Amino acid sequence: MLQLAQHIESLIFASERPITKTEIIQCLSALFPGLFTGPDVEDALASLQSRYAREAFAFEIVEIGGGYQFLTKGDYHKTLETHLKLTGRKKLSLAALETLSIIAYKQPVSKSEIEQIRGVGSDYAIQKLLEKEIVAIDGRSDAPGRPLLYSTSAKFMDYFGVKSLNDLPKLKDFKEPDGAIGEPQA
Repeated sequence: MLQLAQHIESLIFASERPITKTEIIQCLSALFPGLFTGPDVEDALASLQSRYAREAFAFEIVEIGGGYQFLTKGDYHKTLETHLKLTGRKKLSLAALETLSIIAYKQPVSKSEIEQIRGVGSDYAIQKLLEKEIVAIDGRSDAPGRPLLYSTSAKFMDYFGVKSLNDLPKLKDFKEPDGAIGEPQA
């Protein structure tokens, strides 16, 4: 059927972010009106995912962030980690990670709420997260002064490799550290 799988493969490969099934169908419908159905696209996607799951490939097609994207398989993460260290991509600071985790779990959240939880100012951390496009401004609160609200962006999903916010660890998934001093708070 006009090499449907190859057309889909090229769209996934060329897309800067995960491309949704709807976007794939819209593009292919504009190019080939009436030549295939949604189930045809789903079958082609499943076929592509199966093909790239074989050991012959170092990458695979993964459903992530509401769409499909090529990602490197786990066996090759060390190789990429070494490459990224050599090319100097900077990591998020502890303050930025703390701020980001608050935003991810409490979103949409205002700067004052973030600072209340962290106990320190968060201007710089929020600014860095906005610059990296991991966090986005999500409107204004109805609270006095109408402060900005922050939420995670689609780039957050890509950055951390999660399909949706439901894939984030739940608080019950975190274990108390062994040998902790004192008693846990109730």
